[in-house]
Amino acid sequence: MLLLFFICWIIFAGDLTLEIAAFGVVIAAVVFAFQCKFLDYSIQKEKKVYRNILWGIGYAVILILEILKANIGVMQLILSPKMEVEPKLVRFRTDLKTDLARVILANSITLTPGTITVTLEGDEYLVHCLDKSMAEGMDDSIFVRLLHQLEEKEGEKG
Repeated sequence: MLLLFFICWIIFAGDLTLEIAAFGVVIAAVVFAFQCKFLDYSIQKEKKVYRNILWGIGYAVILILEILKANIGVMQLILSPKMEVEPKLVRFRTDLKTDLARVILANSITLTPGTITVTLEGDEYLVHCLDKSMAEGMDDSIFVRLLHQLEEKEGEKG
């Protein structure tokens, strides 16, 4: 967090000189000390934040790749001469423990072309798929596996 405070200082300062950088280090350290003393912040919490940021970047990369693959699938479906579309509603359950993980999964499904999360109630999803081929393996997708990994890490490290 100290590094983040310093980076924010540099961005807001608009100019980078040795004096501004030195003053930024001091200000960032004071704000960080205040945060540790009065806002119950610790280095362990900071490590958790950085770990979650790295996980989020990895998840975003995989989400983008899955979106690109789904785009290609939808384009093939649309551009095929026969264009035999068989929409399907898929209901499945997941054993994700946290509401955050469940919502991330629902949003990831909706962001992927050809699928829309219709409802999420508890651990049960109802997903509309543009074609039945898109409905396969939804309950054990890469998104579910990654979210399980996140929950396991959070459970281990608290």
